[in-house]
Amino acid sequence: MELLSKAKTGKKERPIKVLQFGEGNFLRAFVDYMIDIANESGEFDGDIVLVKPIEFGTLNLFHDQECQYTVQLRGIVDGEPKKINRVVTSVTDVVDAYGEYEKYAAYAKLDTLRFIVSNTTEAGIVYDDTDKFELNPPKTYPGKLTKFLFERYKHFNGAMDKGLVMLPVELIDDNGIHLKECVLKLAALWDLEEGFVNWINEACVFTSTLVDRIVTGYPRDEADELCKEFGYQDNLIVTGEPFALWVIESAKDISDEFPLPKAGLPVIFTDNQKPYKQRKVRILNGAHTSFVLASYLCGNDIVLESMNDELICSFMKNTISEEVIPTLTLPKEELEEFANAVITRFNNPYVKHALLAISLNSVSKWRARCMPSFLGYIEKEGKLPVHLTFSLAALMAFYTGTEIRDKALIGHRDGQEYNILDDAAVLEFFAANSSKEPKEFAHAVLSNTEFWGQDLSALSGVEDAVVSYLTAIRENGMRAAMEKIFA
Repeated sequence: MELLSKAKTGKKERPIKVLQFGEGNFLRAFVDYMIDIANESGEFDGDIVLVKPIEFGTLNLFHDQECQYTVQLRGIVDGEPKKINRVVTSVTDVVDAYGEYEKYAAYAKLDTLRFIVSNTTEAGIVYDDTDKFELNPPKTYPGKLTKFLFERYKHFNGAMDKGLVMLPVELIDDNGIHLKECVLKLAALWDLEEGFVNWINEACVFTSTLVDRIVTGYPRDEADELCKEFGYQDNLIVTGEPFALWVIESAKDISDEFPLPKAGLPVIFTDNQKPYKQRKVRILNGAHTSFVLASYLCGNDIVLESMNDELICSFMKNTISEEVIPTLTLPKEELEEFANAVITRFNNPYVKHALLAISLNSVSKWRARCMPSFLGYIEKEGKLPVHLTFSLAALMAFYTGTEIRDKALIGHRDGQEYNILDDAAVLEFFAANSSKEPKEFAHAVLSNTEFWGQDLSALSGVEDAVVSYLTAIRENGMRAAMEKIFA
């Protein structure tokens, strides 16, 4: 079968406008996919060069296929399961920052370059005072970016129209703000000239972004069949869900330069992404955290099973509609539309999302994702949110075990062991306390300010409610307890 190539896709070469640090599945099924659509619609007209920003790994697959690849989005669209195939041609080249440094560095001098995209993981945007300007390239991503920007500044003699727009998608709050802080710190550490610092501040734009799409990556078990279906060999297939959202926050309006919404793409430009971040964390992530532990103890193993379980699905929907949405600031219609999209995503028949995988670090997740809604509801309504309060008891029931083995607390469901994964101190706490009577156990958990940042047992009625729920779970089992309370 013929290998995918530029000749086969009929790729149109366009001006290189984007340099992308990271060649992984997410960027290729999200950013590069969107730019490809914007190119096709005539709104953008720009190519992308991918940079491998780490020393290990190979780019052979990209070279073999001349950076052409297929994205298959799979999920529920208009109420029906659907697969959407797209051959992405927006990537024109790929370069190894270490093995091909001169080629990589030359892109700093490219007149048409305007955007820098990055996904170097949450650990990628860090300031490291041991990084060195003399390295080719510097070892950290902020180091690489600082030197790259400096080379561009020098080549164009500080021309204000040659600044770049940074679009980091690393999953940390205010990613653009932190990236700029790192660049400025390194500029100071390396004693780079004052004009460069002014150029960074005035000619460059550091956006902060929020991204949302589940990307499941290379479909190893289905690749051969998909290639037969496509009619060509593609070793770079990426699969993901149809839903996508890209919120871009910046002080300077870049929507005319990066007009993805005009191509019908789900991109929002704003000067404040926090309400969108809050919406995602509280509704999408908060829903996950509030129901997965109870669902697992009811006998389900993946999200899709949970959605097919009437008891769990109803619990999840009521948590969102009755207890989360009322605490948020965006218009109710927007919130309900997003919630409906979340429910559709949870029902995706092509995504086998394991509940135990979602359960990782559930204590800190509950604090970040559920507690703001929990406290906001109490403040607004003057009473306890029943579902979110129950989710606390479900967390305690899930985190019940006395043995720590291979860095996991061992729990039991229907006589079978399961691994509870969290920080060592958290697991040690539950190993020491979870076998206590419900009242003593609940008090120990709720009053643990290391977990919650405050004493939840001091809130009126919380401890009594959690003790009642936990007792019911222990005496009757999770499903029977939920049926009695919520059915």
